[in-house]
Amino acid sequence: MRGPPTPNMPTPAADFDQQLTGSAPDPPTPAASPGPAHCQPDWSNAADDEDFFLAKVRQHFQNSSGPQRTRILADLLNLCTSQQLSFVHQFVSPLLKKDPFTSLPDELCLRILSFIDDPKVLARSSQVSKRWRDLLSDDMTWKNLCEKHDYGRRMSEVSPSAPIMTTRSSAYAVDVDSEMSSSFPGAFPFTSHASNAMSFESRRPKIRSYKSHFKQRYLVEAAWRSGGTSISRNITQEGGVVTSLHLTQKYIIVALDNAKIHVFDTDGNSMRTLQGHVMGVWAMVPWGDTMVSGGCDRDVRVWDLKTGACLHTLRGHTSTVRCLKMADANTAISGSRDTTLRIWDIRTGLCKNVLVGHQSSVRCLEIKGDIVVSGSYDTFARVWSISEGRCLQTLQGHFSQIYAIAFDGKRVATGSLDTNVRVWDPMTGECLAILQGHTSLVGQLQMRGDTLVTGGSDGSVRVWSLEKMCPIHRLAAHDNSVTSLQFDDTRVVSGGSDGRVKIWDLKTGHLVRELIAQCEAVWRVAFEDEKCVALTLRQGRTVMEVWSFSPPEEMLYDRPFSLQQRVLEDDPDRPMSAMAFDYRGSDVSMAGLGREASQDLSMVDAGPSTAPLQGGNMTFFHEN
Repeated sequence: MRGPPTPNMPTPAADFDQQLTGSAPDPPTPAASPGPAHCQPDWSNAADDEDFFLAKVRQHFQNSSGPQRTRILADLLNLCTSQQLSFVHQFVSPLLKKDPFTSLPDELCLRILSFIDDPKVLARSSQVSKRWRDLLSDDMTWKNLCEKHDYGRRMSEVSPSAPIMTTRSSAYAVDVDSEMSSSFPGAFPFTSHASNAMSFESRRPKIRSYKSHFKQRYLVEAAWRSGGTSISRNITQEGGVVTSLHLTQKYIIVALDNAKIHVFDTDGNSMRTLQGHVMGVWAMVPWGDTMVSGGCDRDVRVWDLKTGACLHTLRGHTSTVRCLKMADANTAISGSRDTTLRIWDIRTGLCKNVLVGHQSSVRCLEIKGDIVVSGSYDTFARVWSISEGRCLQTLQGHFSQIYAIAFDGKRVATGSLDTNVRVWDPMTGECLAILQGHTSLVGQLQMRGDTLVTGGSDGSVRVWSLEKMCPIHRLAAHDNSVTSLQFDDTRVVSGGSDGRVKIWDLKTGHLVRELIAQCEAVWRVAFEDEKCVALTLRQGRTVMEVWSFSPPEEMLYDRPFSLQQRVLEDDPDRPMSAMAFDYRGSDVSMAGLGREASQDLSMVDAGPSTAPLQGGNMTFFHEN
């Protein structure tokens, strides 16, 4: 005889179904675990004298010694049936459970919490009881989580690992620690002056704990993936080519080929329009409240962004000014189609030096410290000393025009019409590597640490390792030319002439999202930690879209206790089952409670719940 089926023995019906479908049967579903509430006996059919008899038994059991109690229980259990023993097990099991955090010392509790990687788990754990909430208010737990998620520094910071270039010539002294690689249109100059190095993150009120810092960063990252708010502004009523875009701590600056420069605040509100150039503006660079611009009229102009006044008009170039960078607050360097670079003192309006050597138009340049590197249509890149005004190295190897250049103080990368990207040693002029893969012009380059990202007219974006000189990711990003490219520690943002702006995960190479609705073309894209600006051609008009990923201020700081928190505060031992929780997947909802209460528990919406911090906690942001 065959006994009843067990979980390891399929039933005949299951065998028959399996033969028909050819698929394995579903695994058996385990019995549901008992809830925190105790199993209560059924008194519906109790006799009238049963309660009186149990009171006598209870009194006798209470007066018994430990060994006597054990003998009484053993004798009663030996008389029980299997069904009654099962009831005893379900009744006793919850009574044996104990909260380890109520008996373990704080050090061990915090050690246990340090192994939790998921912030949602920590956020929900803080709602279990007052004891759990107090433990999770310890900032070291969130400090560890910041380190695990790489939230210990601003996204806009670059690891200052580049060595100081030193040779016989003092012209090679490069202060890498004080500057950021600005080889992308949206970069604003980073110097040792804090006023110029402020990021969007540091402009909000200082967050004094790791927990608040983690929450802010978590919410920003979540908004980049699937949230954010945007506004649109019409720049022109007719189509115009956006030639340059810069996003600074105070301004959004847009230059067009119609000779106008539009200045907005960081929320996208128009502040003023700078007019003075008589032809298209093709290059500009801001520094604090000062901006330098150049264009087809061959002039270099210095502007006061506060007032919109033109402070100086710098004349000397004999053809279009094609590229501009600033070495410091007083020195600007321009490259022109007249084959020369000029070094300007923007305080006095005087030309300090003319760098002669290229045989064709100077298309791009980058500066680090006293060194400027330039790329030209003559296929050469040159390394110059700003202080000495002479060429230190000529980087020769490309077979066609150079359109893009990046320089981090220890390496130079150049992109050319010959489809190759070359990496150079600026001290020796040696070509360290030829990075091949693009099938058309490489017009976009950015370098950060040991990572190089390139964009080409073939529509592809490629991520390269400069440590191994090999590709990391090959992204089929756009159906046409990549017109704009920028990346940070987390993401790559690309814009293309196919009218799309795409966000990519830098580590995995996966597409995160498309940021804007498709338009006719994307001219320029620039972003910072919590802001992204895209200049597009939409329905024949030049349109600016400003995206904000900043969480609301009220979500970053402590809120008054929600309803379930107040209940726990009044009665810490009250079972959670009494509070009508409904667990569905990864979210937590509460029957009868409002959205504000739901936000306390759901990291999807509001990040870790905040609780009063204990005294003496470390602070994340230092005073300086």
